[in-house]
Amino acid sequence: MTESISVCCPACRREHLYTAPSFPCACGASVSPALDRHGTATAVTHDVRAEDWMSLRCTACGRRDEWPYPELGCPCGTVLRVPVTGGSAAAAGVTEAPGAAGPRQQRPRFPPVAIRTARDAVTAAALYLRRLGYRDIRRADQRPPSGVGLAARGLLAQVDPTVRPASLRDVECLWLTAMTESAGCVYFSLAGYAGDARARADDLGVPLFVLDLTGTAQPVNSLADELDGGTLR
Repeated sequence: MTESISVCCPACRREHLYTAPSFPCACGASVSPALDRHGTATAVTHDVRAEDWMSLRCTACGRRDEWPYPELGCPCGTVLRVPVTGGSAAAAGVTEAPGAAGPRQQRPRFPPVAIRTARDAVTAAALYLRRLGYRDIRRADQRPPSGVGLAARGLLAQVDPTVRPASLRDVECLWLTAMTESAGCVYFSLAGYAGDARARADDLGVPLFVLDLTGTAQPVNSLADELDGGTLR
């Protein structure tokens, strides 16, 4: 079971009860960061792209993966980084049988992450890609012009957590970067897409998804429907 701690906003002094998120290990177990009950939450004041991720070790299989640091959005407008201890994590039980990986096999079901911060959007996209069967998800080597880049074997993903619709240039830049790396690509946006961006994505073969505030990825075009259904390679 994941733990909860009380988090105080340094800006307005509100107290929040924060529950540690659970992330899916490739072995099928859930891992959660160990929250620091004696630590102090800090305000996040710089761009999410520059944030470091934490390395979590699954105690069930020993595997290490990188996941975003936990964050919490306060009603006053401050985004808080929740303190964690070390870089290990506790296994919280197996949700699916180990080995059920791959986009065309039975998919594990993980609860979505409610989106309150830009970091939550990145986590939600990473969880969705894990559900599709992609493993070793990490930050992309090249930063996109906007949003956050994720990479997995044979795939580049862009997550746009801003409140503006993704533009034609955003879609084209992702596609060009993926072409140079001989990889497929997929786009996740919180605010949807401009009309010309959607049309261009269809021409280029880029699946488009919208992330709702529950952290669920909703297909926008037919390519995303095919990827969601496991028929797109």
